[in-house]
Amino acid sequence: MSSALEPGKAAAFDEDVIVLDRVIAGDKDAFQVIYERYHDKVQAIARGILLDVDEAHDVVQEIFTLVFRHCRRFDRRSRFSTWVYRVAVNRATQQARRNRFKRFWVPMGESFDRAEPEHTPTYTDPKIDRALAKLAPSDRAILTLFYWDELNLTEIGEALNCSANAAKTRLFRARERFRQFFEEEG
Repeated sequence: MSSALEPGKAAAFDEDVIVLDRVIAGDKDAFQVIYERYHDKVQAIARGILLDVDEAHDVVQEIFTLVFRHCRRFDRRSRFSTWVYRVAVNRATQQARRNRFKRFWVPMGESFDRAEPEHTPTYTDPKIDRALAKLAPSDRAILTLFYWDELNLTEIGEALNCSANAAKTRLFRARERFRQFFEEEG
């Protein structure tokens, strides 16, 4: 489907690039637009990978610092949102790997200091939380991108730096591991 048939998508992309150009030109107020536009989704990604609200909040701040410092590196071959999601997945996954020896668990349904974004899961089943906690950060990342951020396989592939087919395979495997852990919870 061409972008001519989907004017909303093309306009959103063009608007991101225009705002990004203002940031690169030194307009720090323009970065606030980017922050507000992507904060909730980046928060959901970090929270989905880290499973800890406070740690996700800290990582989100680091993610936006990285986006600000490295926005000149955005090469414009993909959508800006995809690049932001890639930064978020990479940074949250790095933090999760650092934490792999820590044993902590916070229910995914726990609320933020601010209102929950619409795409944050609202379930209360502790079996889901425990099953997610057993998954590798990379599995939580792909499930978060697909189910909570509702990205398609092409967008997930771009965010994870792989093909859409590889993203499909990773998603299938992550679902299977989640199902196995969920069933073990009884």
